[in-house]
Amino acid sequence: MNDQVTPAETSEILRLATSCLEIPGDFVELGCYRGDTSVLLGKLLQKHATCGKPVDNMCKSTNNIVEKQCKTSPNKPESVSSTPVKRFWIYDSFAGLPDKTLEDSSGAGQNFQAGELFVTKREVIAKIRKNNLHNIIVKKAWFDDLANKDLPSEIAFAFCDGDLYSSIKTSLKLVAPRLAQRGTIIVHDYNNPELPGSARAVDEFLHSHPNFQLKVRHTLAVLQLK
Repeated sequence: MNDQVTPAETSEILRLATSCLEIPGDFVELGCYRGDTSVLLGKLLQKHATCGKPVDNMCKSTNNIVEKQCKTSPNKPESVSSTPVKRFWIYDSFAGLPDKTLEDSSGAGQNFQAGELFVTKREVIAKIRKNNLHNIIVKKAWFDDLANKDLPSEIAFAFCDGDLYSSIKTSLKLVAPRLAQRGTIIVHDYNNPELPGSARAVDEFLHSHPNFQLKVRHTLAVLQLK
């Protein structure tokens, strides 16, 4: 269980992700912590057979990426489903939280210091492999260092859990131009007094992007195109 995301929030995340299964584009998660939410979203994609074709468990890795690819088996017929392949892209620094900015100032959030919430990439990859999840891409990087080639061209669903102002601001900058019509962006910690930077980044984004609307569920900011 993820001790940073409540059961009620997890249920809402999965409900909204389910509504995006038939929307064109991939799923992304920016800030995965221990990978618990990652596994649940990966299972959701696998359960609903979003690849549309039989999957061979082919895994290849580099220093930056673990990818389980959808590949048609020559001995199996194609599925009746014509849903295009959906990949799940996971991004994290795997170095804990970055330094705070003034926008993150909060007496209630003293526990959230640079380096907190540190989890290794190896731990998250092991969890993905243990659950036999397919078509997952894991990228180790600070969000500011991500380039266009590191992101899918179209996004159906995004879960942004970077905690701090700069991380959420960058996450929204990366995701919003790629969001499919009827797609959903979820930002965690929107009204969390310990992490006020998250709400400030969202509010600034909405001010400069009037084509997005906001709904709040627990501490989740749900952003969708109008």
